[in-house]
Amino acid sequence: MQDCGVCKLRRHTGNEFYTQLPSREFCTCAAVMAAAAVESLVLKLQDVQAVKFGTFKLKSGLNSPIYFDLRVIVAYPDLMNQVSALLHQRAVETGVKFDCVCGVPYTALPLATIICSTHHYPMLIRRKEAKDYGTKRLIEGTVHPGEVCLIVEDVVTSGSSVMETAQELQAQGLKVTDAVVLLDREQGGKERLSSEGIALHPVVSVSQLLDVLLRSGRIDQQTFSSVEKFIQENQTFTLAGMKEKEEKKNVSREMSYSARAALSSTHPIAKRLFMLMEEKRTNLCVSADVTHTHELLELADTLGPLICVIKTHVDILQDFSSDAIDKLKELSAKHNFLIFEDRKFADIGNTVKHQYEGGVYCISSWSHIINAHSVPGPGVVAGLKAVGRSLGHGCLLIAQMSSQGALTTEQYTQTTVKMADDHPDFVFGFISGSKVSAKPEHVHMTPGVRLQSGGDDLGQQYTTPDEVIRSKGSDVIIVGRGILSASDRKEEAEKYRKAGWEAYLSRL
Repeated sequence: MQDCGVCKLRRHTGNEFYTQLPSREFCTCAAVMAAAAVESLVLKLQDVQAVKFGTFKLKSGLNSPIYFDLRVIVAYPDLMNQVSALLHQRAVETGVKFDCVCGVPYTALPLATIICSTHHYPMLIRRKEAKDYGTKRLIEGTVHPGEVCLIVEDVVTSGSSVMETAQELQAQGLKVTDAVVLLDREQGGKERLSSEGIALHPVVSVSQLLDVLLRSGRIDQQTFSSVEKFIQENQTFTLAGMKEKEEKKNVSREMSYSARAALSSTHPIAKRLFMLMEEKRTNLCVSADVTHTHELLELADTLGPLICVIKTHVDILQDFSSDAIDKLKELSAKHNFLIFEDRKFADIGNTVKHQYEGGVYCISSWSHIINAHSVPGPGVVAGLKAVGRSLGHGCLLIAQMSSQGALTTEQYTQTTVKMADDHPDFVFGFISGSKVSAKPEHVHMTPGVRLQSGGDDLGQQYTTPDEVIRSKGSDVIIVGRGILSASDRKEEAEKYRKAGWEAYLSRL
């Protein structure tokens, strides 16, 4: 109980305040006005058949005595404006802080649009499926990683649609802490979202809706009781289920590529790689193990839109030339991918320094990424860093290998990770079969990837994109023969791109 700031009477607070006033027609306090607005809304929703009673088969297969079809409100501009105003008011009165707004497709999209156009908030649009042309993005609009996005929804049952939208936004580096919804069916959605760190703020609950309709004579007691019983008996989220979920969760939720790019400790090359992967929706690196420059350039031009990195073995090119490398650099800029020369430096510092910057290939002049074995000790990194650091280039250390019988033991891997930690200004990640470092700024690239697992007669062991990205925690799949041996390389590369990206989304 507290004193009303307007009429000075001691009243209940909240929406129930309205129904308990002895002479509500003479009271002008904010709580009464808000409750009156909600009551008016409920009656209008039933008037336009947005709320129906009877027997309705739901998507889940259950037969429900109540059905909400809030899509009809788009035919009633005044009602749409009223709903949008109440959604915004709910966000404001609960103290939600946000930088932009995103509506859950599709019914909430016009509601979010009205809120944003009326109050001048930046708006984001989530697609249910990506286009197969253009940017292929699922989130449209200007995304600023680190900002907070408010989700707008029309009705919540289990909370799954809100979660799907939140995950897509989080994959872009945005934070999602709150969602406003017109109607909460009170079947566990609010609790489920809370367990995922998202607070749900409903304008009206199904209990409040039933109470208004019963008091107004729109439904009888039998209908009221029937719906109330259905809601109670068909909960989508329970504390027992939450406990079981927590017990099964043995790893923390992964950060998105864009969120990792935003970390101050992330190397410039890793930052660039993370951002272009997010923009192009690909974590595919093609291993261009070809012997002629015309084929290398053809691969780069054809597959460029589908990849984040092209990996070269420049020393197997039979017709290497600086002109060909210049054309490769042009294609890198055209299609926005990085060049990775798989040189595997493994000598003393002074030798690798000359191998990197000089000789026939002049690798440091064109390759964004190189790699090295840690066998020679820290001198190999020091020699390479003396050349590459000032150029803004980066190095991957080989922590594990995919060949059968490899001598990269656990101790070797741990020593390699320590070497990377000692040189954060040049080493930005690893070539490995799985995640070997817990630092989110480290990039893990995994070779030996095929759509079907197995091996060849030369000891190469293959794992699938899903195993590599989702199960083993790597970031980039490196695919060579799986694409190069295909009759249609572009079509096959798209299969790998899609498999790798879906595996990434599933772990967020």
